Amino acid sequence: MPVRIADDLPARRELEAESIFAMAKSRALRQDIRALRIAVLNLMPTKLVTELQLLRLLSNTPLQVDVRFIKMESHESRNAPPGHLDAFYEPLSRVLHERFDGLVITGAPVERLPFEEVDYWPELTRLMAWSRSSVWSTLHICWAAQAGLYYHYGVGKYELTEKMSGVFDHRLVDGSAPLARGFDERFWAPHSRYTAVDPAALRACRGLTLIASSERAGAYLAASEDGRRVFVTGHPEYDRLTLDAEYRRDLAKGLAIAPPENYYPEGDPSRDPPMLWRAHAHLLYANWLNYCVYQETPYDLGELEQRKDI
Repeated sequence: MPVRIADDLPARRELEAESIFAMAKSRALRQDIRALRIAVLNLMPTKLVTELQLLRLLSNTPLQVDVRFIKMESHESRNAPPGHLDAFYEPLSRVLHERFDGLVITGAPVERLPFEEVDYWPELTRLMAWSRSSVWSTLHICWAAQAGLYYHYGVGKYELTEKMSGVFDHRLVDGSAPLARGFDERFWAPHSRYTAVDPAALRACRGLTLIASSERAGAYLAASEDGRRVFVTGHPEYDRLTLDAEYRRDLAKGLAIAPPENYYPEGDPSRDPPMLWRAHAHLLYANWLNYCVYQETPYDLGELEQRKDI
């Protein structure tokens, strides 16, 4: 089944070229079915690239998904094409009166700042507070996972001695979790960050389950016991060459940075990296949409207020 997106969203052309079913909203309105309402707060500087990456993963289920992009009003993005955000994104204040089945909050290149020093932190905490009563399940990615763990559970982050960049081997900690259904006992996933959270702190959180972790990259996947809040510290949505683009960007800035680990064949940046994480990325998003959202969210989203998570 398709993702529902704006008729002229740039990602639409690429999705169609990849034979991914993206339905125009004008066509979807003629169908007698309630699509899942998914809001996406895209905080990544590479707006169009991230849109495409997320839409690929959200489309790979039998469910019809209506995707809405939202933006912070307290922060001005300098990397999107002129007019793109105005055309395809809605300000947070415009959606706070609505209810959604699911919410995705992406990472952002601000992990070295204390949370309270991020310019849109007050607006982000407003969003996370709103999500308790107006969103059934929220998926937090990378920095957003750290922000969500800090806001909802008081779990802090710590700075690494060097950037955690590469594709790392992970193991299931709790293979019975619905989010991990169908996962191999060991799997690969990309990370790209300067900070981390302590797996022991996650294990100590009441009502929170650590599902997968990496000996090298640390905690990877955690969720509340009811599936209302999901935290992914890596970037399973990344394309084959996303880490390569980040590495070359950092080199161009004159940063002393090592090539991403376990990424280039024999560690040689002149060679194309294999994509080792695609299957588990698709499975993670499919499991989230199925087990945390579709099977649990009320058909009438008006019931969310009565079932809110205090």
